[in-house]
Amino acid sequence: MSHLLDRPWRRPGVAAYARSRIRAAIRPPVTVYPMPLDIRKDQDVPVRLHDGVTLRCNVFRPEGAGPFPVLLSAHPYGKDRVPRRTRRGTWRINAQFRIMHQPAPVRISDQTSWEAPDPVWWVQQGYAVLNLDTRGGGHSDGRGELLSDQEAADIAEVIEWAAVQPWSNGRVGMLGVSYLALSQYKVAALGPPALRAICPWEGFTDAYRDFFTPGGVVEDGFSRIWLAMTKRVARLRTDLGAERRLHPTRDGWWAALTPDLSRITVPMLVCASFSDANLHSVGSMRAFEACGSVERHVYTHRGPKWAVFYGEEARRTQLAFFDRHLRAREVAPLPPVRLEVRDRADHVVAVRAEEEWPLTRTRWRRLYLSADGTLEAQPTASGHISFPLRRRAAAFDHLVPEEVEVTGPMLLHLRLRTRDSVDPRLFVGVEKWSGGEPVPFQGSYGYGRDLVAQGRLRLALRRPAALPHRPHGPAPAFDTLQPIVDGEELEVEIPLSPSATSYRAGERLRLLVAGRGLAPRNPFFGHFPAHYRASPRGEATLLWDAARPSFLEIPVIPS
Repeated sequence: MSHLLDRPWRRPGVAAYARSRIRAAIRPPVTVYPMPLDIRKDQDVPVRLHDGVTLRCNVFRPEGAGPFPVLLSAHPYGKDRVPRRTRRGTWRINAQFRIMHQPAPVRISDQTSWEAPDPVWWVQQGYAVLNLDTRGGGHSDGRGELLSDQEAADIAEVIEWAAVQPWSNGRVGMLGVSYLALSQYKVAALGPPALRAICPWEGFTDAYRDFFTPGGVVEDGFSRIWLAMTKRVARLRTDLGAERRLHPTRDGWWAALTPDLSRITVPMLVCASFSDANLHSVGSMRAFEACGSVERHVYTHRGPKWAVFYGEEARRTQLAFFDRHLRAREVAPLPPVRLEVRDRADHVVAVRAEEEWPLTRTRWRRLYLSADGTLEAQPTASGHISFPLRRRAAAFDHLVPEEVEVTGPMLLHLRLRTRDSVDPRLFVGVEKWSGGEPVPFQGSYGYGRDLVAQGRLRLALRRPAALPHRPHGPAPAFDTLQPIVDGEELEVEIPLSPSATSYRAGERLRLLVAGRGLAPRNPFFGHFPAHYRASPRGEATLLWDAARPSFLEIPVIPS
């Protein structure tokens, strides 16, 4: 059954993609403009906390007395790490734009720090903008603790301070990407009175499940870079890298880093892109599903991260949201879900408003593994496929009979056994194929050859635990190690990341199961810097029969 085996990490087209990535690294499509003279900037404004530590922020505001609504972003990266003009008159931009592929144009002011809102643009809309160095970061005093209750309490104090300044209207919101999104959840759960709305734009909500150890599999690519970078730019009390090694399962230490989303009651606009499955996608959607806010909205897309955030449509959505809640203007509420559906990386099929996630009209369709390498609509006869965990992937194709939209999370239910492998792991992906070739999608860190959806599981951490945000079935708890017995038959479920993809008649949906990452790591044509610790060498066998099938459950949206 060798026709069932694949090597997805060796797809054609790497040379052309590498050339485009190198060009963008040399000359990122980032345009910088200088701050106009009519914007007021107060540098390193001190905010003294109740414990005596002083934090510092840059305050941008329009000319005049105001009062103005306030937008706050808080992070440890250094608020003053902004584009700088060189002697030749060009702009030196953040190195991240070169390290992580940026395939689409971005325009920001010279006051925009990494993944923060552009203060110039927001001041021109009538807002005061605060860019805060968190405790231990930048010019702020003390020693910080990332993702901690202390950090949240500090930011809550700054919010109340901002609310009583003479230029403030007393209403504060929070906005930012990645860590500038993560820093919002615990603050909102504290409920500072002046905080009236938050906009976490792509921010995970569970450091273990979403970032450091998704599926129980150690991420040792971007997480290592991020840990090294934060140690260099901030003075920190806790070494997260050392602590993660002491806590391989999701125990109380990890739980303490995780915000209680149910305690968030302020209006929330969260971006849950489908193009960040290796970092923020799953956790961002969890924030929308599990928060306690009556007025909550999710903005989905599958475009490049920073081009979307600083783009016209996203800004218009953010502005309408904050005008409604920070200015009390008569602005129509946003739809609960802004859904974007694509059929490939560079083509949007539809953008529409929906009322919930997952969509209530979803038809959960099971596609059953078959011995001929297909995914069938009905359970099939007894069969199996074996593959070497580190050298091949089992592959199953479903021929799409008619145009269909697959929108929502997917779930893989497998029977399997492993041999000659200590602590095996499985990596699962779904591709779209058209014209005999895989169709690429935008992925995390700017990767332009991504899958439709993906998931992974360390089999020793397979014990399920019901989670309220799952639409179907339990997810692993990751709290108990269960040793794998050689040849033992297991039955596991592996959740896949959310997506929204259109398939035409005659195209194929391909399921991949392997013991290593499904994309190459090469920095020029791979999914750099993402990397997950691969399964040890050995063999896996997938099993099924009519009574106990293995299947992929997909969310089909009726036309």
